[in-house]
Amino acid sequence: MGKQKTYDTALKQERAVLVGVITPGEKPEQTKEYLDELAFLVDTAGGVVEKTFTQKMLKPDRATFVGTGKLEEIQAYVKAEEIDMVVFDDELSPSQLRNIERELQVKILDRSNLILDIFAGRAQTAQAKTQVELAQLQYLLPRLTRLWTHLERQKGGIGMRGPGETQIESDRRMILEKISLLKERLKLIDRQNETQRKNRTQLIRVALVGYTNVGKSTIMNMLAKSEVFAENKLFATLDTTVRKVVIENLPFLLSDTVGFIRKLPHHLVECFKSTLDEVREADILIHVVDVSHPNFEDQIHTVNETLNDLGARDKDTIMIFNKIDAYVTPKADEYNEEEEMAPLTLGDFKKSWMAHHNAPSIFISATKKENIEEFKQLLYDKVKAIHTSRYPYDKLLY
Repeated sequence: MGKQKTYDTALKQERAVLVGVITPGEKPEQTKEYLDELAFLVDTAGGVVEKTFTQKMLKPDRATFVGTGKLEEIQAYVKAEEIDMVVFDDELSPSQLRNIERELQVKILDRSNLILDIFAGRAQTAQAKTQVELAQLQYLLPRLTRLWTHLERQKGGIGMRGPGETQIESDRRMILEKISLLKERLKLIDRQNETQRKNRTQLIRVALVGYTNVGKSTIMNMLAKSEVFAENKLFATLDTTVRKVVIENLPFLLSDTVGFIRKLPHHLVECFKSTLDEVREADILIHVVDVSHPNFEDQIHTVNETLNDLGARDKDTIMIFNKIDAYVTPKADEYNEEEEMAPLTLGDFKKSWMAHHNAPSIFISATKKENIEEFKQLLYDKVKAIHTSRYPYDKLLY
């Protein structure tokens, strides 16, 4: 009897190249950070980045995003290295997508499409699945034509209406019907969630917010002693998790929300607004920042902008600078000499921040359990102040 063959059934990692445009006024290190984040998104989606292409331009080309010369360079690399997909750092218009696909002959994704794909893979509850499906269909609708290129008619004019057009029309009608159905389903889920939230009004509500992958779920697990999924990936948490937490004698509700990110697709923000109701209705926000990230100030700005869009910017906020164990003092050659500012040690940074920002802030390491008691005390004082003013005759605290 011959030797039995074995086959590797593991999914092969898709190999990708990244493409970004450097516009005037954008610093090279900023571009590097944006493309590093895009590479992290590809990694989170299960792909592997082989190469990055950038081009300096006043603005992205209307037809092909990058110039024709750069596109030819990408095409040569894709063909020679047998690359599976090309990922662009900005949202592509339907015509750009069609033109690039025609030239490169491989799968083309833009930042929005990639984020949607990650969201689709991470959605667990009926609400998150419905929200992601709605966002995907809204993204797909204007890009429908490219799916039916094999049915394109050869000639235009009267009497030459080919099957491709009718197929697109029927597909568009089906998608519009599905979008309307999903919106109705979300309204129903929202009503159910509203009823749940009304039943929880007796307790003070605290929401964790912050950029994606800053350690919100780790802090949630530490405070609530729960097992919320946490890993070093973008958007590890997609569904809002609410837990009852008790510090000393004081119970309150703590919710963990989806992380924010730069250039989050607009239709995705719209679809997830209902999930972020926990942020809108919270009494206190805990804004978690990854202090070890070289551009954490940009991340703070992105989160503040998103909170502004949600109408939650003026809420009582505690700034938590997490991952102090991973903070590295920048090397002398990495700072901007024009600003004549020396690199800050963590000690200097604490003083400078405390002096210039009025929000209460604390520096912790959630994984190494550093400064956790101080954080809990600060949170307790905040919750107690709101609780005693809202329920002055509550026997709970006495």
